[in-house]
Amino acid sequence: MQHFDQIYERASARKGGDQALQGFLDPIREPIDLAALSDAEVLAEMTACVFRAGFVWKVITAKWPGFEKAFDGFDVTQCAMLSDEEIEELSSNTDIVRHRTKIVSVRANALYILDIRAEHGNFGTFLESWPSSDFVGLWSHLKKNGSRLGGQTGRYCLRFLGYDTPILSRDVVAALISAGVVDKEPTSKKGLAATQDAFNVWREQSNRSAREISRILALSVG
Repeated sequence: MQHFDQIYERASARKGGDQALQGFLDPIREPIDLAALSDAEVLAEMTACVFRAGFVWKVITAKWPGFEKAFDGFDVTQCAMLSDEEIEELSSNTDIVRHRTKIVSVRANALYILDIRAEHGNFGTFLESWPSSDFVGLWSHLKKNGSRLGGQTGRYCLRFLGYDTPILSRDVVAALISAGVVDKEPTSKKGLAATQDAFNVWREQSNRSAREISRILALSVG
């Protein structure tokens, strides 16, 4: 596996030097207090990511006020109690995207959040307690216990909530292959474990976040 310095140097060379490369990286931000997230904020982000998947993002953005109204401001208790009849009504609501199975996922994810709340107080505290050295484990948790939160949907949701996780974009996967971490897109337990191990090593080598590392990986090939 390549040392992170090699990956950084390749990204820097591709983008015209260190200063130019820095222009492609997100500004350094203060760590987000995940525990301060309300459960309504978490459910809203889950819903946005579920509905964006396979759809035009700007359409979801344009309709978002309709989503907020239809789902009672994403009040978790209210959404968890949606009846089948109410689901059917929402499925014909033109203020939102009328995708029934995704609408059902709002109820399912509200129940998921309530389960986490019972054990951790709120979902944000649960995220805060999950070590970033095991982001793959958190991906698995969302996929297993949430609704439609597997793959990139769950990763984007975590990223937008402020949890430090990579996004396995096409360029990131290509860089992982180039670095000798995996030989194809990591979807198996073995491939995901290798990806986690690589990020943990690169974090120690670079003192960078998983977010920064994944961005530099992408820039090293794209």
